[in-house]
Amino acid sequence: MLIPFLDLKRLNATYDDGIRAGIDRVLASGWYILGAEVDAFEREFAAYCGVRHCIGVADGLDALALILRAMGIGPGDEVLVPSNTFIATWLAVSSVGAQPVPVEPRPGTHNLDPDRLEAAITPRTRAIMPVHLYGQPCEMDAINAVAARHGLRVIEDAAQAHGARYQGRRAGGLGTAAGFSFYPGKNLGALGDGGAVTTNDDELAARVRLLRNYGSTVKYKHEVKGVNSRLDEMQAAVLRAKLPGLDADNVARAQAAAWYGEALAGLDLVLPEVAPGAEPVWHLYVVRSKRREALQAALSAAGIGHLVHYPIACHQQGAYADTQWPALPIAEQFQHEVLSLPIAPYLSREDVQRVVDVIRSA
Repeated sequence: MLIPFLDLKRLNATYDDGIRAGIDRVLASGWYILGAEVDAFEREFAAYCGVRHCIGVADGLDALALILRAMGIGPGDEVLVPSNTFIATWLAVSSVGAQPVPVEPRPGTHNLDPDRLEAAITPRTRAIMPVHLYGQPCEMDAINAVAARHGLRVIEDAAQAHGARYQGRRAGGLGTAAGFSFYPGKNLGALGDGGAVTTNDDELAARVRLLRNYGSTVKYKHEVKGVNSRLDEMQAAVLRAKLPGLDADNVARAQAAAWYGEALAGLDLVLPEVAPGAEPVWHLYVVRSKRREALQAALSAAGIGHLVHYPIACHQQGAYADTQWPALPIAEQFQHEVLSLPIAPYLSREDVQRVVDVIRSA
């Protein structure tokens, strides 16, 4: 029995009628950029996240970069980032001319360790950018407390955490602002690239809206040097069709994660831990093994999809070879051990058991 890592066709089939109806609305309207669908999605996603503002942008990297620009963060500034994350987190900081400063994660949750933050703060530090990695929200109370003591902004990288909660509040409303990605494989995924900024800061929201549209709010009048980074109408219509089912999909992901946790307990694997107060949405189910290559070979032979998130730590990427980085042993260990197993709303208990059986036999 073949089990792909993720079957987007099967995932989106649940929403086929709503997606087609949304696309038909856009075609019938004749309006394709910053129209009624984007306006409606921004209202609906802001309400879902429990914030006042949502601003649709082109992708998740732009969402983070626009937040930084709107905050006035740039050359000479530093932003604390996790050492263990997808490179977009770091690239957003670099794109505005600021310096990413890596902070190691807690080994159990893989998320940024709040206890390590203060040692990384310097007079140039302007913000902390925690990543809700794999769909588990960070320990935001502790992170926000550090930020408050030092007068720093907190920017959530919520690209993998659509619907996740911490202490009952959703990701996207846990810091000063948040950046989301709607890449097709996300828990809330479009049929192409897309992103959004969420915030309760009225001034920041207005600034992001200005920057995303050529620095303009009135056609042909450009107040600042902006960019072209807009969520388009088609993708907004797709996201509107899928948003009402997001919570149910996340519950199904959580069930699959629970099955994995039960069935894999006791094996020579490091299973994911959940921080107190966190309600993950299990964008990924990531285990660690010192015998990863053998597990990968067994899974491949059995037709079971799997991926490594992420095989090269950010500070070891060629893009950052021009900087002398401190020792980051936890991130460097993770890159050799992490293994992502299939997880999706449509997985049955039998699917999960098939994956577990292959791992046990290996």
